[in-house]
Amino acid sequence: MTTAGAVARAKATAVPASETLPWLISAVLVGLALYFFIGIDQGAVSVFGDTSYVHELAHDARHFLGFPCH
Repeated sequence: MTTAGAVARAKATAVPASETLPWLISAVLVGLALYFFIGIDQGAVSVFGDTSYVHELAHDARHFLGFPCH
């Protein structure tokens, strides 16, 4: 049994959209960049030129996440 004094009540607070929108946009952009570098960038059309550093660094992560890369 609990006493009336021991029960904590959670109080919801409203957060304005103007404060959350920049965080949401930033999270979407970072997510899209990660999706590109891990899932789409194959090294042949790499953003970083002729090197395939991103492909080699993310190679094992591609297999683990189920992306085909060969």
